[in-house]
Amino acid sequence: MFRIAKKDDLPKWKALLVRFASILFGIILAGLLIAALGFDPFATFSALIIGAFGSANSLVNTITIAIPLAITALGLAIAFRMKFWNIGGEGQIIMGCVFATFVSHNMPENTPGLLLILLMGAAGFLGGAIWAMIPGFFRVFSRTNETLFTLMMNYIALSIVQFLHYVLWRDPAALGFPKIKAIQLQAHLPTLFGVHIGWIVALVLALLVFFLIRKTKLGYEIRVVGESAPTANYAGMNVKKVMLTGVALSGGIVGLAGMIKLAGSVYTLSPSITGNAGFTAIVIAWLSGLSAPVILVVSVLIAALEQGSQIIQIKLQVPSAVAAIIQGLILMSALGGEFFLRYRVIRDKKHPPVIPCEVICGPDDSEEVLGSSESDEFGKSSGSSGSDESDLKGDA
Repeated sequence: MFRIAKKDDLPKWKALLVRFASILFGIILAGLLIAALGFDPFATFSALIIGAFGSANSLVNTITIAIPLAITALGLAIAFRMKFWNIGGEGQIIMGCVFATFVSHNMPENTPGLLLILLMGAAGFLGGAIWAMIPGFFRVFSRTNETLFTLMMNYIALSIVQFLHYVLWRDPAALGFPKIKAIQLQAHLPTLFGVHIGWIVALVLALLVFFLIRKTKLGYEIRVVGESAPTANYAGMNVKKVMLTGVALSGGIVGLAGMIKLAGSVYTLSPSITGNAGFTAIVIAWLSGLSAPVILVVSVLIAALEQGSQIIQIKLQVPSAVAAIIQGLILMSALGGEFFLRYRVIRDKKHPPVIPCEVICGPDDSEEVLGSSESDEFGKSSGSSGSDESDLKGDA
C-alpha cells in the first residue's frame, strides 16, 4: 500500500533543482513526441524560442499574452491563500468585460479617454467582484463547496455573454453577422514601448498584492485564515468578514484583467474573449507558489510557450493539436515537480498474511490440532482443580 505524506521544506537550491529537473523532463517528453511524429525536436524548440523572443514583434506579442495571465493569477492567489479554491477565473474575466463594455456603450462619445478608461476599470473590478462574491457568500454562510460553485459560474457567465452576443447587444451595423459593437476608440489603452499600458498595471498590482499579503493586517488575517480558520476565530478575527473581503478582492482583480484585455488588445466582447486565461492562471499561481513577483516571471514564460507554439504551427507546419500537447507535457511536468516538492509517496511495509489452519493441515487435522491445544491449555487447570478437590476431601 502507498500513502502520501507531507515533506519537510527543502533548501532553496534543492527546490530550484527539482523544478529545473521537472521542466527538463517535460521538454524531453515533448521532444520524444515530436521526433516520433517525424519532426526535428531541435528545430522545433529553436523555432519556439525564436517565435517568442526572437524579434521585437514577437516580444510584444508575448508580453501582450502575459498581461491578462499575470493579473488573473495575482487575483486568484489571494483566494488561494485563504484555501478558497476559486476556479471561476473564466467567469470573472467575462463579467469584468461585460461590465466594462456596458460602460463604454452607455457613455457619451465625447467622454475623455482617461475618464472612460477609469470608469471601465472600476466597472470591470465590480463585475468580477460580484461574480466571485456569489459563491463566496454561500461558502461562508452555507458551507457550500466553492470549487464546484465557481466552476459552474463560468458556464453561467459564458451563457450570458452568448445571449448578449447573439441577441441583446447584437450590432445592427454588422449586416446580420453576430457581433457586439466595439468599445469606443478613446477607451483603447495607450501603448508604451510598443505594448499597451496593461503591463504597468500588472507591475503595480504585483507590488500591491505583495504589500497586502506581507505588510498589512488584512494580509496577515488572510494568511492565518488559510492556515487554520478555527485558530483565526480563536484569535478574535472575524473569519467571515476576512474571507468575503479576500474573495471580493480576488474576483475584482480578475475582472480587472478582463477589462484590460478588452481595452488593450481585443476591443470587442465575444464568447471567446478569455482565451482560457482563467484556467491557465490557476497553473501559474501554483507554479509561482502564490508569490506575486514570481507570478510575473512565470506568466511571461507561459505566454512565451503559447506564442512560440503558434509560430511552430506556421513555420514548421506542426499540427495545432501537437503544439497543445507540447504545452501540456511541459506544464504537467512542472506541476508534478511542485507536487514532489511538497509531498512524498511512502510505501507501507506489508504484514505477513494470516493463513488459516485449514489451508495448511486440512479440515480434519485442524480439529485435532485445535483439540489438542485446548486440552493442553486447559488440562493443567483441570488437573490442578482435581488435585485441589482431593486435598479438600483429605482434610475433611
